[in-house]
Amino acid sequence: MTKEITKPHSFGIWGNTDKPKFWELLEPILKWAEQKKIIPFITTRIKDQLPNSFKYKVQVIESADDFQNIDFLLTLGGDGTMLSAARAVEHRETPILGIHLGELGFLAKITTDVMFERLDMVADANYEIQKRMVLKGQIMNSKAPSTFYALNDFVIDRGKSHRLITLRLKANDRYVADYKADGLIVGTPTGSTAYALSAGGPIIMPKLKAMVVVPISPHTLNLRPIVLPDDQTLEITFPIDGNDGLAFAIDGQVNQYLDQNSKIIIKKAPYDINMIDYKDSNYFDNLQQKMGWGRRGN
Repeated sequence: MTKEITKPHSFGIWGNTDKPKFWELLEPILKWAEQKKIIPFITTRIKDQLPNSFKYKVQVIESADDFQNIDFLLTLGGDGTMLSAARAVEHRETPILGIHLGELGFLAKITTDVMFERLDMVADANYEIQKRMVLKGQIMNSKAPSTFYALNDFVIDRGKSHRLITLRLKANDRYVADYKADGLIVGTPTGSTAYALSAGGPIIMPKLKAMVVVPISPHTLNLRPIVLPDDQTLEITFPIDGNDGLAFAIDGQVNQYLDQNSKIIIKKAPYDINMIDYKDSNYFDNLQQKMGWGRRGN
């Protein structure tokens, strides 16, 4: 179900409070909200770091369920900030708008010089919702199953080991390949411009319903990245002894360790993440800007 486009009455602020730029922008954003008569919500982390001179009236996001009380979530930081926000919002459908404070961002596309122009468009309901696919990953071993969700990717790598590992991949119960490599990336179209791209994977437009599997430094060059439809259920196991201590990373931010008998099941999650986008946005312009396509010397 597509979330209806309406003028917002409230919004949340989620930010990287370690960046000085965040604090430079917070007061102007709250002033904008006051002028637009939109109620701002802030996270407890932001609240706990507010200066004594703070004068604006704000509500506080006390729990993840509070995201259902806001009309959109504004993130201030980089792609990592957006990933952490998406993990907090999860299935609650709150649209996310990312303001880019770093050097390279594919998710947080809006720069500070056009931030208020874009916020005004949101205030006027002049925006679109772009749905981004999410992956669901389950670790099955001797312990109770653990479930995780990723907007970008799941990565299985050597972890504590210094040797190549062997990973067996099945798709819908059909054998695909044994990968002898430093690891394996399973990514969404959104994640195709993240670690998967650095490992030699293809760029996949976010609207495509697909997932990509990319080996990390494979022992043989004939093991290439593969793009699969999103109706596939992937199973990853470790057929050769000596693979204990492997690491399983979720969006590069959460890590779990695996043992030899672990089995990982990855498939499309039952929900998408809603991203705020605009009619005049061009995905290829973003690629050109971020990757330097067309510049002399490239």
